[in-house]
Amino acid sequence: MPEGFLPWLRGLRQSDRWIYSTMLVSALLSLTASFVLSVDAIILAADPHAALACNLNAVISCGTVGASWQASLFGFPNAFLGLIAEPVVITIAVASLGGVRFPRWFMLSAQVVYTLGLLFAYWLFFQAYFVIGALCPWCLLITLSTTLVFTSLTHVNIRDGNLYLPQGAGRLASGFVRADLDALLVAVWLLGIAAMVITKYATVMF
Repeated sequence: MPEGFLPWLRGLRQSDRWIYSTMLVSALLSLTASFVLSVDAIILAADPHAALACNLNAVISCGTVGASWQASLFGFPNAFLGLIAEPVVITIAVASLGGVRFPRWFMLSAQVVYTLGLLFAYWLFFQAYFVIGALCPWCLLITLSTTLVFTSLTHVNIRDGNLYLPQGAGRLASGFVRADLDALLVAVWLLGIAAMVITKYATVMF
């Protein structure tokens, strides 16, 4: 490995270009998945037994998940929330790549709202995994992309001091992200989620 490569790589990951590009790509993936799931929800509303493209078998099935009460927790398809939220994230990412700096209160508000979104995404994942007994590939993509958006947003908010943390906690959190430990943490977390899925569904996935 060439000398200086690791410092360059770490510098790249700490840069606004990397952070907001990751946020942008992740939000675009989430928006795409939300759109597909919204269309599927309309199809299922017209015909609950419709054969969706991602109905691969009994347990890898968007139809099974989409027909559950968890898929419309608020009285409408959950995917509609993604159609509302992700364009906001895309706007933040694009504007920030263009040099715009949002006020602290705005970034804090975005952090709070997206944290709720992350918790909801994982509630849905664990409902599908433990209760419904089926997984939706598009839903898994949303879980992944939501995690990456949350990680990018949290990284930049800690780095820029947008979370109004107490001085000691802020210093500790800032050192954590400067050392790229947040990237390590999310990698371990996602590997754990992947291991859960493979362990339970390996026989029907491969």
